[in-house]
Amino acid sequence: MPQCPGMVHEPEKAQPGLKPEFPRKIHQRVIDSCEDVPEMKPALEIPLNQAGITSKTVWIDIPQGRLPFEAEVLVSLPGEFRGIHMSRMERAISGLFSRKFRDIRDYSLELCRGVLSCQRGETAIVTLKGAIPQLTLTSVSHELSVEGLEISARTEGKRGQGRMETTSFLGISLTHMTACPCTQVYNRGLFPNSDRTLMPTHSQRCMTTLEVEDKEAALSFEDIYFCLASCLHVSQDLLKRPDEAELVLKCHRQPQFAEDVVRTVAASTARRLKKLLPGDSRVRVESVSYESIHRHNVKCVLECHVEQITAPGI
Repeated sequence: MPQCPGMVHEPEKAQPGLKPEFPRKIHQRVIDSCEDVPEMKPALEIPLNQAGITSKTVWIDIPQGRLPFEAEVLVSLPGEFRGIHMSRMERAISGLFSRKFRDIRDYSLELCRGVLSCQRGETAIVTLKGAIPQLTLTSVSHELSVEGLEISARTEGKRGQGRMETTSFLGISLTHMTACPCTQVYNRGLFPNSDRTLMPTHSQRCMTTLEVEDKEAALSFEDIYFCLASCLHVSQDLLKRPDEAELVLKCHRQPQFAEDVVRTVAASTARRLKKLLPGDSRVRVESVSYESIHRHNVKCVLECHVEQITAPGI
């Protein structure tokens, strides 16, 4: 086994209960003689859109370190086969453990190709979700805040004419703050002689996710990040009082519904990335507002193509 960080157990050095009962040649004889159950015909020959493994932790060696990500690996299954080859999926994952990758997109591409090459289906989807370290400076005090940035990569693969076609999606989720414009407008009626820009209202913590299709590998995670950060009141863990005051002031001067958030993020994406992406590239924005004065939360989703986004300046 190659040298790598982590705890390694080999059967012959482990407890007696893990020692094989039969020699390897006997197991090989059985493998050679018995039926391959996944290759058998099922009782009902109905094709399946997706089958595979989920909630799998994979360790990916990227510039930020060897970090854990949650993986979902799915393939289609033709109707004439009973099952997928689960161990082949795990073997494909194990084969990537010792390799270094530029980012998790490259890992998802390699895993998607590897899985699709050893299964019967025509399509495969690999989804990765996790966090990398994020270092930010506060706006006034210039203090260093150490946080985690949630990123994702999804690769869709399809077996084509003699080759495999793949497309990837990059995603980032940011925590941010919103203030309700509705209560502000109402309070202007209650206090007509007060400063209209600082009317009382409720605020909440939100999580907004932007996912962009990157057919030509033209984007970086930094591109996705700035599409979000440039139009949201982004939260930070370390905030001194001047930083808090500035964040709250700006948030209340530019209040946002969750509906406003997804539209604004979509417009920011088109404005920043339209020169890098084909017009038919898919964009998905999802925002969840964890309401402060309600028991329910609010969720908004916008799905479209880059060329469908219309806003001033685009």
